[in-house]
Amino acid sequence: MKPKISLITLGVRNLAASLAFYRDGLGFPVHSQTQDHLMFAMEGSWLALYPRAMLAADATVPDDGGGFPGFTLAHNVATPEEADTVFARALAAGARAVKRPTPASWGGYSGYFADPDGYLWEVAVNPFTDLT
Repeated sequence: MKPKISLITLGVRNLAASLAFYRDGLGFPVHSQTQDHLMFAMEGSWLALYPRAMLAADATVPDDGGGFPGFTLAHNVATPEEADTVFARALAAGARAVKRPTPASWGGYSGYFADPDGYLWEVAVNPFTDLT
């Protein structure tokens, strides 16, 4: 097995609102779109949006939310100024600020926002590994 993640699919409550957030707000380019899903081609992986209830049914799990899902998504940039810019863009697009970007205990710079469905995105600068 190759050590990579090729696609992340988010179960969303409102496909149109999520499309507006990711495409119009964050500038993600739409690769394909059907009546019930969207795919964004990204560098190194893909992001898909699918109706939450349908995704839960496909995985044969309950769609009860269950609190923190135990993961975050991350967008790494080169400088704290870029992190602040991305964070501000996300808020302008309708994200909710969870933790404003600040110097991190591990030596980088990091903040978190939640997308319209509550998925946590970290915006980070990692001075030890180039993830940009």
